Order: sequence, then C-alpha cells, then structure tokens
Amino acid sequence: MEMLPEIVNRRSIRAYTPEEVERAVLDRIVEAGRRAPSAKNRQAWRFVVITNRETRLKLQEACFGQEYIGEAAAVFALCTTNVEYKMPNDQYSHPVDIGIASAFMMLQAEHEKLGCCAVTTFNEPDVKSILSIPYKMRVVMLLTVGRPAEVPEPTERLPRERIVGYEHW
Repeated sequence: MEMLPEIVNRRSIRAYTPEEVERAVLDRIVEAGRRAPSAKNRQAWRFVVITNRETRLKLQEACFGQEYIGEAAAVFALCTTNVEYKMPNDQYSHPVDIGIASAFMMLQAEHEKLGCCAVTTFNEPDVKSILSIPYKMRVVMLLTVGRPAEVPEPTERLPRERIVGYEHW
C-alpha cells in the first residue's frame, strides 16, 4: 500500500539536538497549520512559536519537567480563539480544528526532516501566563520541533480489522 513517506516515517520525538531550526522552516510549518481545514472555515486558531531558550525552559516546567520541551529548537503553542462554537453534531469545533492543524504541522515538520511531538501534558494557566495568552483563549496543544537526537522504532499499530468497518460497525 502506497502512503506518503511523511506519514510512514513520522515518530514522536522526545530527544533533540541543540541545533537551531531556520525561521523559514518554522514559517513553513506554521503555513501548513494555517492551510488546514476547519469547521465552517472559521480558522479559529492562533499559533505562538517559541524559540527563545529561556522561555522554552519555563514551558518545560509548565509541562511538569518534561526535558524535551526545553531541548527542542522550537515549541508551537496551538491556541483557539473560539471555545464556544459547537458544530451541528453538538461537539466543540476547537479540539477537532486544532487536531487537524497539528497533524498538518507535524507532517510538514517530517517533510523538513525534523522531529516533532504533540504535547498535551501541561499546566494551561502556567503556559498562558508564560506566553501572555489572553484569558479567554485556550491552549489546546503544544508541538515540539527540532532535529532528532534519536529516532525511536515505530510504535505498534492496531490491525486494520480491529479499527475499520465498511458500511456498518
């Protein structure tokens, strides 16, 4: 089965080299998120890119000491500007929208030969304070990006027959 190499090769990277990542590369990752689809094309997001080491180390503490947060060349805070909007299926749109945007960003990072990891273990009030994020905004997810110091083996995936049904459950 042919798949995009970025999908096949992507791993969650939790160890980075100290090498910096060029601004143009970070901009392309942001652009990938910006181009992601969203509910009713609302694009209710804001991406904060953090490259300053001191700020990344503060974020590391807000992420309960996870060292790879401070090691990464950049951390992206994926925020929503509209936490109240519900789609017609009665589900909030922002977790879906940010999830799609983050997937686009992770695949662009992989295309750039960078490592990336989605981070959802953090103290949101602390992250918001560190990054001066307005009170009504939500930080849904963080992404770490950088040059991998090590690339783990692929994680096991469930067999297709356990997760797919055609025409019915």
